[in-house]
Amino acid sequence: MDNSDDETYLLLLLSDSNLPTGSFVASSGLESYITHAFGSKDSYERTVSFMHDSLASYARSALPFVSDAHQLVSQYRNTPASDRSVLSDLHSLDHLYETMTLNHVTRRASKSQGVALLTLYSKGFSRPPSFSSPSADTDRDKVDAKISDLVTQFKLCIRRETTHGHLPVCWGILTAALGLSLERSQYLHIFLQARSLLSASIRLNEVGPYGAQQILLHVSRPLISVQVEKCKDLRTGIISGSSSVDETINGPANTWPLGEILAVRHDLLHSRIFNS
Repeated sequence: MDNSDDETYLLLLLSDSNLPTGSFVASSGLESYITHAFGSKDSYERTVSFMHDSLASYARSALPFVSDAHQLVSQYRNTPASDRSVLSDLHSLDHLYETMTLNHVTRRASKSQGVALLTLYSKGFSRPPSFSSPSADTDRDKVDAKISDLVTQFKLCIRRETTHGHLPVCWGILTAALGLSLERSQYLHIFLQARSLLSASIRLNEVGPYGAQQILLHVSRPLISVQVEKCKDLRTGIISGSSSVDETINGPANTWPLGEILAVRHDLLHSRIFNS
């Protein structure tokens, strides 16, 4: 297969809803939004309205971290860079995301899903020794082993609580480790966020499964494209050589304060289905 076929196959794997990523336990604030009676009285319109504001804010706040983490691991994959410097930069990204995430509920969900992605790579996507053959590409095996070791070290840092393992950073690590291009990594990340919101909406009895598919095809598709196009070039400014980035214009930001307030009130709900 050529590179495009390889990437298409990776997209099919990563978009599988059966992957154990933990996203089913998070509503990204939707449950609190509905319980506090925000939005339209029509459940369909309420879901679409929430998705529009939530995706716009999430893309602006998360994609810079996805992009920088992906760039760091891709450079490490293709050059003899020191794993210490890469880990240090990944830690800095992770700590910045922790600082910029203003509520504990979102932090909790992000860390849970981030660690799940790294575990998925280690247990589900890394190449086991038994799959190697004498005719295998030795250079590729070395690169895979190098990346696998980096992921293992980062997971160990999370267990030692020297870093957090937030979802956008871990997604960038995962997709770069698998060799998925940055553009597809960005698009798929926002697509999966949209699908997760719709999955939560179904479980909250806001829309049915067929209605959710209609939204995903006819409403989410142009929305995802617009947000990815707006945010694809945003960066955090942490990576060395990117000091010229104006963080107030080209950096991560939260664009929906109401969403933060509603998300932080999730733990105060008398009855709830999701943990965020």
